Amino acid sequence: MQNGARYQAVLEILTEVFKDQTPAEKIINNYLRLRKYIGSKDRRFITDLTWYIIRNRLKLSFDSKSSDPRRLLLYTLKDKLENVFDNSAYGLTHLTPDEKEWLQNENEEPYPNYVEAECPHWIFNKIKNIDFCKALNQPATTDIRTHNIGRDELQKKLQAEGIETYSGSYSPYCLKIDGRLVLNNCIAWQDGLLDIQDEASQIAAILTDVKPQHKIIDYCCGAGGKSLAISNILNNQGTILAYDIDIKRLNAIKPRISRLKVKNIELTDIIADSDKNFDRFILDAPCSGSGTWRRSPDAKFRLTEEKLYGLTKIQENLLDIAKTKTKIGGRIIYITCSILEDENENIINRFLQTNKNFTPINIKSLWNQKLSAPYPHNSEVFLRMSPFTTQTDGFFVCILERIA
Repeated sequence: MQNGARYQAVLEILTEVFKDQTPAEKIINNYLRLRKYIGSKDRRFITDLTWYIIRNRLKLSFDSKSSDPRRLLLYTLKDKLENVFDNSAYGLTHLTPDEKEWLQNENEEPYPNYVEAECPHWIFNKIKNIDFCKALNQPATTDIRTHNIGRDELQKKLQAEGIETYSGSYSPYCLKIDGRLVLNNCIAWQDGLLDIQDEASQIAAILTDVKPQHKIIDYCCGAGGKSLAISNILNNQGTILAYDIDIKRLNAIKPRISRLKVKNIELTDIIADSDKNFDRFILDAPCSGSGTWRRSPDAKFRLTEEKLYGLTKIQENLLDIAKTKTKIGGRIIYITCSILEDENENIINRFLQTNKNFTPINIKSLWNQKLSAPYPHNSEVFLRMSPFTTQTDGFFVCILERIA
């Protein structure tokens, strides 16, 4: 592709992304899938520039005094515009007189805190930490979970395939790769020796403290990552009931179950009223996904206060279900991939105020029983992990034991 056509592709993608309706990754993938003539180098160029602008959206908007996708692109390229307009048939249209005048102006005002943090103003007012928000905006590593193989052995197998990894800081199952890497074609992947799962999510699975004799449900199991991790922890023993109301999501788990040779997961989209007395009710609650924004930095602009409020109502309702399904002595493991107190501490505190037959266990003590790495948080009731503190996705875990 000629330069102009590559920049035009970026503009077309950004125009869709900044409508804030559809995930950027889906837009980018669909755009490139429908244009198979675009070569690998051009795809990388288009993808990298698109993500750069997405990750710097607020600063670029502030500096350019515009939210228009074309102007954000032009402002990004303002020091090398001679390479942009190459008169190619599919390139960007030339600068208008207004655009030429606009590019001469510089915004010398200092960034407000939320702009410096690359975080929408109303969300920044909840977090109030620039460095924390900046960590949420950095590209993530690719995290691997070993499956039916030791970490050192898998690392050697991947190295033999030219894939360099390093160990995670917390999970004994975790290997990391800097940046994004598609592993579908590697032999270890095809042999079912690994899965993709963020290290914090691996930790959440470990802290479920499951035993083969336990009656276990992974409620709202989604893509099934924690069910698969728990299956590995149990060495394919026992039974894990993986429930999700979305049958399409459940069906998407089946190829993973097959590839990983998992035999102890049962999938269902129906839970009977009589199905209760669970030893472990794992509630991976639907949430804002704010802990994963380093992987999906565009998602923060799709979250609204109304959506967040709606999610907290869902989380409260799901806990009300969980409490009726958990046996005395059993545990609710409440998990979100959110960094917002609205979905985490606030939800648990309200639940405990009206449910005196549940008590939070000492999660620091459980951590020390299960993991050799130092406990990374200052609360013994709530566990928080984040890109800022643990270099993982943002995760919240609280474990509630039914005592009566």
